[in-house]
Amino acid sequence: MEYIYTQESARILVVDDEKVIRDILADFLTSEGFVVVTVENAEQAMAELTDKHYDLMITDLKMPAMGGLELLEAVQEQKLPVATVIMTGFATVETAIQAMKQGAYDYILKPFKVDEVVQIIRRGLEKQRLQRENVQLREVMNLYKVSETMSSSLSLDRILQILIETIQAEFNADAVGLILEQPSEDENQASHYLSYGMSRESKDDDFTGVINEETLLNSFHESPFLIVHGAKVRRYFRRLPEHRSISSFLSAALKARDEIIGAVNVFSFRRNFKFSEGQAKALIILASRAAQSIENARLYENLQRTFRETIEGLVSTLEAKDKYTSGHSRRVTEYALLIGRGLKFTERELERLDRAGLLHDIGKIGIRLEALNKPDKISLAEHEMFKDHTVVGKQILESVHFLREIVPLVYYHHEWWDGSGYPEGIKSEHIPLGARILAVADSYDAMTSDRPYRKAMPQSRAIQELRRCAGTQFDPQVVEVFIRELEINREEVEKITSDWMGMAYRNP
Repeated sequence: MEYIYTQESARILVVDDEKVIRDILADFLTSEGFVVVTVENAEQAMAELTDKHYDLMITDLKMPAMGGLELLEAVQEQKLPVATVIMTGFATVETAIQAMKQGAYDYILKPFKVDEVVQIIRRGLEKQRLQRENVQLREVMNLYKVSETMSSSLSLDRILQILIETIQAEFNADAVGLILEQPSEDENQASHYLSYGMSRESKDDDFTGVINEETLLNSFHESPFLIVHGAKVRRYFRRLPEHRSISSFLSAALKARDEIIGAVNVFSFRRNFKFSEGQAKALIILASRAAQSIENARLYENLQRTFRETIEGLVSTLEAKDKYTSGHSRRVTEYALLIGRGLKFTERELERLDRAGLLHDIGKIGIRLEALNKPDKISLAEHEMFKDHTVVGKQILESVHFLREIVPLVYYHHEWWDGSGYPEGIKSEHIPLGARILAVADSYDAMTSDRPYRKAMPQSRAIQELRRCAGTQFDPQVVEVFIRELEINREEVEKITSDWMGMAYRNP
């Protein structure tokens, strides 16, 4: 927690079972401008420390029930931000070393000199101030790095994951939750809110209760953050967590384009713990950067959805011309992705393969398909006309800026491994890997689908053909990966075939 130290406001807790010692320390420390509270045992000290903030504690070493070292251990277990000075009349070198090893800032010998005690206290408070500044600097640097990481990502899920994990670590939170507005696609329906969260006790699904979104978000019209403690938390919840009490609740608005799109919520279940305004300010900064990143990710997702819909529209237009190849592009895409995953492609590479698979036959839009769908053998002229679809596809895709990266995959997907394919007769690894993958996926689907001039092959026969042509028509490695993935993902393959053929899958 962040506290700003001044000599006038520093709070000192004195713990000693001797009243005279407590009174002496209280008198001269108060005269020095410190706020002093005294208690006579460790139990009372822990009650004070968990209920109120203290900058420094002076505790006697030897006390009934619980001594100074045990008190120091209890303070550290609860991570209470107080510097501890051990006071003893039974000092030995070993005792002093033990106290320092356990985390005491310093020790005072009885009988003590007032000036020495004041000097020790001031040094301890100054050390705390410097430590706080170092911690704050590290936190600022960490938040800056996290902000940069979020800004560089266009994945909404990744941004939310980074945000939640960072808050839990940097704010020492017991739980973190997000509510995020999800606009309705129907203009006549109100937006709804999606909830995300993380708890140190991940097995408990009810770790944050149910927030009253309207009440919470309305509070941000008066302030960009909210800090409430204890019973005051109830106002902002429809239902509180069932298995624990919220001791402190910190929330900051997620705001994009001057609109509140959600909130970041930080929870502490530790008794008497309170989030500070310093933490609130840090959360505002983080929430602001997160909101910008979320907005960018949503814009990107919308663009990708529009992009996908455009591609799907082109594919539907193409397949509407030919009932025999209906669903072909989608099946080829799924088979290609199966191979890509088997080859450990990155998400970016899979995305590129996905687009190329859907559009690999886009050049057929410019070809008279009725000549190719007759039950008789096609003529040489008709075959040459068919071969033009790779060139036409290249010309179509090159005219669309965001599709240019898939041109090589579409253009070369009829090249052969031995160089006897078309349109340019390149061979082996000179053929782009994505095009080699599409060649296998395309041929497999052609063999296992009905055509006007023949019935579909069973899977086992198609696999035999792929193996027979490996090294001549197909890349041998791609063939083996595909066959392996077909076996591993048999149920998925059956679903792909069934979904896009509109008929039952043909067993081997």
